[in-house]
Amino acid sequence: MKYWRETLAVAQRILIELLRRRRSLIFWAIFPVSVLLLNGFILAERAKLSMAQAFESAAPSTLVGAALFFSCLGGTVSTVVAEREQHTLKRLFISPLSGTSYFLGIFVAHSCIAMGQTLLVYTIAAFWQAQFQGSLLLGAIIILLSIISYVGVGFILGTQFARRTEDVNALVATFGVPLLILGGAFLPSSLFPDKLLEIAKFNPIYHMNEALLGVAAGGDGLEEIAGHFWFLCVFAVLMIGGGWLSYRRMLSVERRL
Repeated sequence: MKYWRETLAVAQRILIELLRRRRSLIFWAIFPVSVLLLNGFILAERAKLSMAQAFESAAPSTLVGAALFFSCLGGTVSTVVAEREQHTLKRLFISPLSGTSYFLGIFVAHSCIAMGQTLLVYTIAAFWQAQFQGSLLLGAIIILLSIISYVGVGFILGTQFARRTEDVNALVATFGVPLLILGGAFLPSSLFPDKLLEIAKFNPIYHMNEALLGVAAGGDGLEEIAGHFWFLCVFAVLMIGGGWLSYRRMLSVERRL
């Protein structure tokens, strides 16, 4: 119960802060909608697909390859940096709050935003008769693993590398944009040359994208996407461990300041 109460308290505080600012939430709604429409219309025109098929293919890439990246990874980095700048971290550290609860609180807060983006993307895709072809449960697990991975990476970057708000943009641009392109968020991986495709297999966004695309648009089951799915499972576990170690290191550094 202690961890549950602490987790909910951290998540509630982050969500209230975001609701007060509103601008981030509005941008996180506009971004996936604009990317989905662009990807959908481009696929329909260039690949000669029906609108339903185009939006079935565009929705997974838009969601896990682009929308969740900025809300869950970029949002986590921004949250940690903002709390450091506002000296909230120091107040948290003198409280009995555990590192596990702090990480889970950030995860729950950004999961709420991610669920909103998921509903938004698939509601708009459904307007063009797009359907989720595979297992909804398997799709939900892939989205959950993607959120854990993004929040974990964002937590590590926010605690270890970003000291000021300006650092957030630099980090997201430096690491994010190449990974998004290499993950197939804006260009289908079928267009990649062989060498680039081999490199992409080390990119977790590529596995998120391919796994959800296979389930949502191709109707694949776990057997067909096993390689992508297990890569994501291992990566998510590593990010949880990395996030916990990063929190411990941040504690020791901030307490000396």
